[in-house]
Amino acid sequence: MFQYFIIIYLSGLLAISAKAQNRPPVQVMLVGFDHLSQLYNKQPQSDIYSPKKQAEIKQLNACLQAYAPDMIMVEVDPSEQPGIDSLFALYSAGKIALDALPYGRGETYQIGFALAKRLKHQRVYCVDHYEATSQSLLTKGTNIDLYQQALRQFQEIARPLKKQVQQDSLSVYDYIRKLNQPDMITLTHRLFYNLPALVVNGDFSKTATNTMDVSKIDKRYIGAEFISLFYNRNLKIYSNALLSQRQYQGKKLLLLFGQLHVGVLQELFKENPDYSLVSPLSFCN
Repeated sequence: MFQYFIIIYLSGLLAISAKAQNRPPVQVMLVGFDHLSQLYNKQPQSDIYSPKKQAEIKQLNACLQAYAPDMIMVEVDPSEQPGIDSLFALYSAGKIALDALPYGRGETYQIGFALAKRLKHQRVYCVDHYEATSQSLLTKGTNIDLYQQALRQFQEIARPLKKQVQQDSLSVYDYIRKLNQPDMITLTHRLFYNLPALVVNGDFSKTATNTMDVSKIDKRYIGAEFISLFYNRNLKIYSNALLSQRQYQGKKLLLLFGQLHVGVLQELFKENPDYSLVSPLSFCN
C-alpha cells in the first residue's frame, strides 16, 4: 500500500513538472535609461517637456507599445505603490498632466504612465528596492587605478552622448537605443560588477553617497564588497519582479530601469527557465 501511494505521489510530481514545462515562458523586456529627469540642465532644449523631446518620447512609446506588455514595472519602491496608484488613476482619467507632477520628467511617468494609459492598464507596478550607492564610493585600494581608469573611459563615452541629447543633436529615442545596445550593457556591467573585484586592501569614501550599512565589510576585499552593494539591490529588484509577476500572472513584462541594472537583471532572468528575454531593439529599430 505504501509503495502504491509513493507511485501516485511521484506520478503527480511528474505531471506537475510536465505541465510547467509545457507552459510558455513569460516574456521579459528590460529597457535601460539614463534617467530622463536628469537630462534637464535648465536649458530649454534639454527639457523633456519641450515639443521636440515630447515627439521623441512619443516615438519611443510607440515602439514599446508594439511589444504589447501586460505588466509595466518601474523603478519605484513597492512601499510607494499606493501613491503611484493614486497618481496613475488621476492621469488615466485626464485629471492631471505629467508636467504637474514633481518627478514627471522621469521615465516612470513619461514612459511607464503614458504607455500604461495607452494600453488601458489599471496600474504600473513598483518593483524597485531603493538603496543609493555612488559610483565614486570605491576610492582606495590596491589596483584602484584600474577601476578609476575604466570609470573615466566609460564617462568619456557616456557624457558626450548625454550632452548631445541635452543640446538636441541626438534624439531621446536614439539615445535610449544606444544605451541598450549589447556592447553598452556589457561595458557598464563589467565596470560595476566585475572589474572592481581586482581592488583589494582599501576603503570606501567617507563622503560619497551610500545608504547601505558598510560597518562590517571586509576591507581586504573592498572591491568585491563594492560589487555586492550593487548586486544585493538588484537581487531584491529581481525578487520583487518575480513576486509581482506571480501575483498578477503577467505574460509580457516591461521593466523600465536605470541602465546599470540591465546587465544583472538580464543574467538573472536568463537563468530562469520560466522567463524569456526580449530585446527592446527588436521593436525599436
